Amino acid sequence: MSDSPSAVANVAALILAAGKSTRMKSKTPKALHPLLGKPLLRFALEAAQAAGAQRTVIVVGHQSDMVMSTLGDDFEYVLQAEQKGTGHAVQMAEKSLEDWDGPVLVMPGDAPLVSARLLESLLEHHSKMQAAATLLTAVLDDAGAYGRIVRDPITHQVTAIVEAKDATPEQLTIGEIGTSVYAFDPRKLFSALRQISPNNAQGEYYLTDAIALLAQQGEVVEAVISPDPDIVRGVNTRVELMELSSILRERIHRALQLSGVTIVDPLTTHIDADVKIGQDTTIHPFTILSGVTDIGEDCEIGPGARISDSKLGNNVSVRDSYIVASEVGDGTRVGPYANLRPGNVVGKNVKIGDFVELKQATLADDVSAGHFAYLGDAEVGARTNIGAGTITCNYDGKKKHRTIIGADAFVGTHSTLVAPVTIGDGAYTAAGSTITEDVPAQALGIGRGRQVNKEGWAAEK
Repeated sequence: MSDSPSAVANVAALILAAGKSTRMKSKTPKALHPLLGKPLLRFALEAAQAAGAQRTVIVVGHQSDMVMSTLGDDFEYVLQAEQKGTGHAVQMAEKSLEDWDGPVLVMPGDAPLVSARLLESLLEHHSKMQAAATLLTAVLDDAGAYGRIVRDPITHQVTAIVEAKDATPEQLTIGEIGTSVYAFDPRKLFSALRQISPNNAQGEYYLTDAIALLAQQGEVVEAVISPDPDIVRGVNTRVELMELSSILRERIHRALQLSGVTIVDPLTTHIDADVKIGQDTTIHPFTILSGVTDIGEDCEIGPGARISDSKLGNNVSVRDSYIVASEVGDGTRVGPYANLRPGNVVGKNVKIGDFVELKQATLADDVSAGHFAYLGDAEVGARTNIGAGTITCNYDGKKKHRTIIGADAFVGTHSTLVAPVTIGDGAYTAAGSTITEDVPAQALGIGRGRQVNKEGWAAEK
């Protein structure tokens, strides 16, 4: 099998995501429930695109506006206003795909374990066999309530998918089941769908009926057996969502460890699907890495670190701290108990110590902010020291202002910098000062009253 996503040309993907998913017991559509840092539906979309789909059409229904606004304009949408079965859902896309001249992948939106590699295998077999339909199947020890795959005993082509409740005792012994993932010739697919009827207790149009009809008409119906039986697992409840999260999290941990990352305690470590971690980095217990996060090599992350949507360089240490939507340079030490709110750019070999908070701050290389400081809407030059208890007063009640601190400056302990204000290169501020005016380069800024001692005051009191 080729590694190229373009091994089969002109692929369209049709993702079914219109159901009400009442068993989730949620005001949020099932398709948008988060799974390892992204909406559940994203897994199917990304797998299809990675397998070479040039077009992706999503069938939406329940709370369609929310689904479309969340996923954005990168996809085509068709509406299934009434949920009348999987066959009916596919029919909604006929107008969009009736002239498509390549294979159409059809898959559910709640199948996060289906990989791009597996879809490529399905598409290549479908193309090689010039099939009207090719099913992705799995073999289970206990097929339970899944639909059984019935094959011709001589040709081994699929002749039907029989629901468990309709199966004969002999058919119930079949372990091969359908996964609801298919590759179709679109013209033959839509022609078959126009011929099926809702002759069942639910009064719905089943996509599986189209499979049986194509086989009866002499069309080639093939199947590819997945080596991983877990791919049949979908999401109907929050319990199932949690179970799939555990499976995916274990796969992520395994892949990272095989790539050279140490995860000290996987049971207390959460790493989202889009997190990247470099070689020889160690992830300590009680760490959460989420969103689109990129961590370099030789880092020490945790214990107790929470990092989301951020980029960290090499040899970075983060202990018992939060970092959100920020960049941190090589060799920087963060924590314990630091809080980097969104919008920070931190240089190399910076020290951000305990109970230091940053927000929309830029810190150049070799800056030290060791203790109990707040730097918001601030710019700090290289090699500057920020004394303990320093704060930038960036908000005047109406709008935010910036504080500029130059290179090689020394901001004394408990300095209050009232923005907008600039501290020049090499300047100092005296400890305990409230600085409301610019301090020139190499100057000392003092903003406090002169000390006066009252002799005998305590005794008189």
